[in-house]
Amino acid sequence: MSNDEMKKLMNKVHLGVTSFNYNGTQVPCIILDEKKFDEIMAKIAGKPVSVDTNLNILQDGLGHVFVEVVLTFSQGDIEEKLLLYANESIAFFESLESTAMLALSSPRSQVGKENVFMIQLPRPEKITNALEIIKKGLVPKK
Repeated sequence: MSNDEMKKLMNKVHLGVTSFNYNGTQVPCIILDEKKFDEIMAKIAGKPVSVDTNLNILQDGLGHVFVEVVLTFSQGDIEEKLLLYANESIAFFESLESTAMLALSSPRSQVGKENVFMIQLPRPEKITNALEIIKKGLVPKK
């Protein structure tokens, strides 16, 4: 990966990643911009919704790992793609694995209290496999 490619990816990284305590468990949370969050909520409000979550892992063999999180909603024709820099958000992926849950929220929300959309991840083993790949990718090849 060239310096230019690295810069381009770093410029696309979504920085709104956090977690909050929910019944004694740290739930990973992605903060979407307010407009985007409101648009999604308006399209899915009151409907039974499932969200297919895919993690596409990009690594350069030098210890840099990016993960494109793709959220495909069963309602509202919504697909969200967010690029995360795993080197700085490994705790996010570890809590994703331990909870098999992902929360979406907006910047004005009191994280963990209101305006939070919880996603139960249907295949926890996919997260475990992804986390193994991410951790291996964080170690530079010798």
